[in-house]
Amino acid sequence: MNTATHTIKAKKSLKFKLTFIAVFIVTIIFQLCANGLTFANEVSTNKTPMQFTVTVLGQGKPVILIPGLMSDARVWESLAKELQQHYQLHFINISGFADTPAVAQPSLNEVKTQLIAYINHNKLQQPAVIGHSLGGFMAFWLATIAPDNIGAVISIDGLPYIGPIFTQTNSSTVDSLAAQATQIRSMYKSMSQPQLSTQSRYGLTLQATSDEAQAKVMAMVETSDPTTVGEAIYTLLSTDLRQDISKIQAPTLLLGASGGFGEIDRQAAAEQLYQQQLQALPKAQLKMNTHSRHFIMFDDPTWLAKQVTEFLTESL
Repeated sequence: MNTATHTIKAKKSLKFKLTFIAVFIVTIIFQLCANGLTFANEVSTNKTPMQFTVTVLGQGKPVILIPGLMSDARVWESLAKELQQHYQLHFINISGFADTPAVAQPSLNEVKTQLIAYINHNKLQQPAVIGHSLGGFMAFWLATIAPDNIGAVISIDGLPYIGPIFTQTNSSTVDSLAAQATQIRSMYKSMSQPQLSTQSRYGLTLQATSDEAQAKVMAMVETSDPTTVGEAIYTLLSTDLRQDISKIQAPTLLLGASGGFGEIDRQAAAEQLYQQQLQALPKAQLKMNTHSRHFIMFDDPTWLAKQVTEFLTESL
């Protein structure tokens, strides 16, 4: 291999790595109400530490809200104002993301298991699950493994399998991306927090439109744990739910964001890719926001609240 070819491949590899940071950066600091009830070590499974904390607010039918990578529950500030008068909101804070302290062995698999245990322990009757990005993937995951336990699924720019977002084709598989998944996990494990913050600035404009919103995104990144982030991305690249979602019994809504793509043909391609991911669940609804970037709650909170409230009213 000559030097020029090696340099080109190295640049492409770096670009691939940095893209992952861009897609998963999430969220904004939200001061939860003082009367919220927090659960920290209530339903740990197999004597392992809890992988998340929960703050509960309001009364009514239960709704679980799961943020994305490097984010915490405060990303739901604007949406919570619309929901808290009618629903009991369970805000999830995943350990190692934003201000929630990391655990020694972070695991999205364990988060999933503990969330099901949390639902059962607190006798939540078919709660709706709303998730953003990684949280949207988790909503799909919960509804596939415990279809009788989930009342509605709303994924905000989170897919059953994340790999095709980067390859731009739904022919991508866990096997075809296995090497990249392993490499990324190793890279994050050896990364310092300042390095995570520096790399995360690449592609920041794809996450939210305004400077203010982008600053809030970075505030979350700057307190996230690199090892936890790497483990989460590895799991997302190693877990393909595209066929498993056929098991979902709950009403399902996927809200996509294509405003960052600009050209109409690229937006149409993004919508097609999203729709293809739902082929195994024909009853699922897809709605695209062609103006918002990944953080729809920052770019178009009114549109997001309308879609969510209307869907919950029809589904629960």
